[in-house]
Amino acid sequence: EADSQSPLIQLLKKKKEVQEMEKAMAEKEEAFRERMKVIADWWRDLHAKRVQLKAHVERSGRAVWVHQMILSCTTNSSAPLGKRVLGLHSSNREEKMKKDGELLRAKMELETLRKNHRKFCKKVQKYSIFKKYLEDVVNPVLQTEDISEVTSQFKLLLRTRKDLLQSQQGHKQLTGQDKVFLEQYKAQKEAEMLQYKNHFVQLKLYFYQAQSDIPLWEAHWAGIQDRTSKKTRKLWTIKLAIHNLFQ
Repeated sequence: EADSQSPLIQLLKKKKEVQEMEKAMAEKEEAFRERMKVIADWWRDLHAKRVQLKAHVERSGRAVWVHQMILSCTTNSSAPLGKRVLGLHSSNREEKMKKDGELLRAKMELETLRKNHRKFCKKVQKYSIFKKYLEDVVNPVLQTEDISEVTSQFKLLLRTRKDLLQSQQGHKQLTGQDKVFLEQYKAQKEAEMLQYKNHFVQLKLYFYQAQSDIPLWEAHWAGIQDRTSKKTRKLWTIKLAIHNLFQ
């Protein structure tokens, strides 16, 4: 009887540990879902900002610059073209740095969540075996008062040991499937990060190209101003000649 009470006490302790672990796992699962929701919101925001940045760059293309200079020539604008172009590129550079920072923070947060998820899966697999064991064996033992029934339940416990070992083997296979799923998820996110990186590399190339075009447009603008000045002086000369003629 003393030998049978000792395993019962151990089983009660194990049942309490499993209940506490289930509660902790439920809390961690809820926190994990919330964090994944935050990450998903971040990805949506980054995608929206990427679309906005792409539209902004397209609006700041060569055609718009040509249109701006033609408009400046027709209206005799006195604002220097170089300052407007440099201001536009400075804004694009700041926007790019901001996006890089957001992507880096999102990547670090995602890696932390992956590590926590792997730890969580290991704990779930470890204690799920004890949960089934308690439901099938321990609960019937605790609900009976007959010593013979207790003895038969412990014999059943010995017979179910083989089933538990087989269950452990099955959970190992499940762990392999979860690992494949996580690797696929990781590959998907890394591919998305690579797309973002390639996009920013293109933006950087556009930026350098725009910088190299600035001297050309400044020289062109100076030539336009010089020709405009000559035509203005010639117009005043003609106007003065006409005025003198009528006098």
